[in-house]
Amino acid sequence: MHHFQILRQIKECSKFQLPIQGKKLHAHVVKSGLDLHGPLYPNTLVDMYGKCGHLKDAVQLFDEMPSRDLASWASIFTAHNQANLPKHTLILFSGMTSSDGLQPDHFIFASLVKACASLNALKPGLQLHAQFVVSPFSDDDVVKSSLVDFYAKCGLPDIASRVFDSIVSKNVVSWTSLVYGYARMGKKSEALELLRDMPLKNLHSWTALISGFVQGGHCVDSFKLFNELRRGGVDIEEPFVLSSLIVGSATLAMLELGKQVHRLVIGLGYESSSYVSNTLIDMYAKCSDILAAEKIFSNMKNRDIVSWTSIIIGMAQHGRAVEALSLYDEMTLTGLKPNEVTFTGLMYACSHVGLVDKGRRLFKSMVVDYGLKPSLQHYTCLVDLYSRSGHLEEAENVLNSMPFKPDEAAWAALLSACSQAGKNKTGVRIANHLLQLGPEDPSTCILMSNIYARAAMWDSVSTVRKLMLTLESKKKPGYSCVDLGKENEVFYAGETTHPMKNEIFGLLKELDAEMRKRGYVPDTSLVLHDMEQQEKERQLFWHSERLAVAYGLLKSAPGTSIRILKNLRVCGDCHTVLKFISSIVSREIVVRDANRFHHFKDGVCSCRDFW
Repeated sequence: MHHFQILRQIKECSKFQLPIQGKKLHAHVVKSGLDLHGPLYPNTLVDMYGKCGHLKDAVQLFDEMPSRDLASWASIFTAHNQANLPKHTLILFSGMTSSDGLQPDHFIFASLVKACASLNALKPGLQLHAQFVVSPFSDDDVVKSSLVDFYAKCGLPDIASRVFDSIVSKNVVSWTSLVYGYARMGKKSEALELLRDMPLKNLHSWTALISGFVQGGHCVDSFKLFNELRRGGVDIEEPFVLSSLIVGSATLAMLELGKQVHRLVIGLGYESSSYVSNTLIDMYAKCSDILAAEKIFSNMKNRDIVSWTSIIIGMAQHGRAVEALSLYDEMTLTGLKPNEVTFTGLMYACSHVGLVDKGRRLFKSMVVDYGLKPSLQHYTCLVDLYSRSGHLEEAENVLNSMPFKPDEAAWAALLSACSQAGKNKTGVRIANHLLQLGPEDPSTCILMSNIYARAAMWDSVSTVRKLMLTLESKKKPGYSCVDLGKENEVFYAGETTHPMKNEIFGLLKELDAEMRKRGYVPDTSLVLHDMEQQEKERQLFWHSERLAVAYGLLKSAPGTSIRILKNLRVCGDCHTVLKFISSIVSREIVVRDANRFHHFKDGVCSCRDFW
C-alpha cells in the first residue's frame, strides 16, 4: 500500500470515527516501520485516536514518540479538548516549551485559547493573547476567532468585539460567538443588532442568541426569539436550540411551557437525542414533575453519565433518596463512572434520610475508587449529613480540617443543627464565628438571633438584628410564582394591590382560623423587626408563598397539585403553614425554593422539616 494511501485512510478513520479500522492501519504502520521515519505517521494516528474518542491510545502513542513537532502537540491538545479535558491541555502546554523547546504556532494558539474558553480561565487566556500579539502569527484570523469566543464566554463581549473588528475574513463562527457573548451578558440590543447585520445567518446563529439569553437569565426573550425564528422559516435541522428552550422552561419553572417544547421535540423527531432527553429529565425535575423525569429516563436507550446524574439529583432533591441511591448502584453495574456532580447528588440524598455510614462510604469511594478531588460543595454536603443526623462534633471537625475555607452555608448548616438539637453552647460558639465572618444571608441571621435569644445574650441579639436591617436594605425582594399551566402569577411579600386581593385575603383568613383550631401558633421569632406581636403575625400572614398558594387554590381545578417557585428559602413559619393547608384542603403543594423541593401532602413535607 502506498504511503499517501495509508495516510488518507487514517484521515478517513478520523473523519468518520472508525477506531477499529484505525487500529488496523496503526498495526500496519508499525509492522512496515513507517513510524520510524519522523513524526508524520504518529501525528496522524494521534489525531485519529483523539477524534475517535480513544484518548488513552492517543496519549500512549504521543508519549512513545522519540521526536515531536508542533503538529504532534497540536494533535494531543485537540485530543484533550475533544475529551472535555481542557485543564489537561493547559498543563501539557508547559511541557511543550520546557521539554521540547517549541514555541506555539497558530494551530497551537487556537487549541490553547479554546481550552481557556471552556474553562472560563481568564488569566491564562489573557497571557496567551499577549503572547499571540507579539508572535509571527498575530494576523491569523482563526486564532482571533477563538479569542472572540474566549472573551464572549468569559463575559467580556466588548473586548471580544474589539478582537472581532480586527478579523479580516469574518466568518459565521466569529459572528455567532460575539452574538452569544452580548446575549449572555444581557446586552439585548447589541446582540439583536449583530444578528440583524450578519451577512449569512443560520440556525447556529439563532441558537447562539437564544442560548445566550437563557444562560443570561433572559428566558422570556429567548422564547420570543424562537417564535421569530419559526416565522422566518428557519429549519430546525438539529436539536440544540430546543435544548436551550427546555433549559429556559426549567429556569422559569413553567411546566406547561416545558411540555410544549417537549411536544415540539417529538414532532420534529428528536426524542431519541440523548442530549435533548438529558435536558428534559432536568427540566421535569426542576418543574416538580419527577414522575415525568423518571419516565423520560426509563425510555432512553442510550444513557450517559449526564442522564444518570440528572435523574439521581432530581430524585435526591425531591426527597426520594432511596431511589437515588438505588439508581447509583444500577449505574455502576453498567460500567459508567460517576463524576463530581453525581457524588454531590448522592451526598445530598444521604443527608436527607440520615444515612451517615452510607454517606461516609460514598465520600471515601469518590476519592479512593474514582480518584476525584472533593470540592467545597462535597465537604458542605458531608457537614450537612453529620449535622442532620446529630453528629455535631464530627460536623465541626470536618469544617475545621477540610482543605477549604468554610463558607457561610457550611457554618449555617451546623448552626441549624445545633438549634434543632438544643445545643445552645455549641450554637453560640458557631454564631460568634459567623458574626466575625459577617453573614450575608438573612436566614443565617435569624438562626443566630434565635440561638442568642435562647442563651439570653440580648446584646448579641441586638447586634444581629441591626445587621439584619442592613441586609434587608440590600437583599432582593422575596417573591413566589404559582404555575397554573397556561398562566402563572407572581406575588411579592406584603403585596396588597392584586385584583383578587379580597378573595385571597378571605381565603387566607379562613385557612388561618382552621389552622389555629388544629393547633397552629405563629412563629414570630422569625420576624426580627421591633414591633407588636399582632403586627409580627400580620407580617407573616402576607408572605409571598401564602399569597401564591391562596391564588392557586382559587384558580386551579379541585384536586390538582399547586406548584410554586420561590426565589428565597421558605421561612420556618410558612413551612408549618403549608403543611397545615395541604391537610385542610387535601391538595399536594409543591414548592421549589432556593434550597430544594418541598412536597407538602396530608400535613407532612418531604424534607422532613430540615432544609
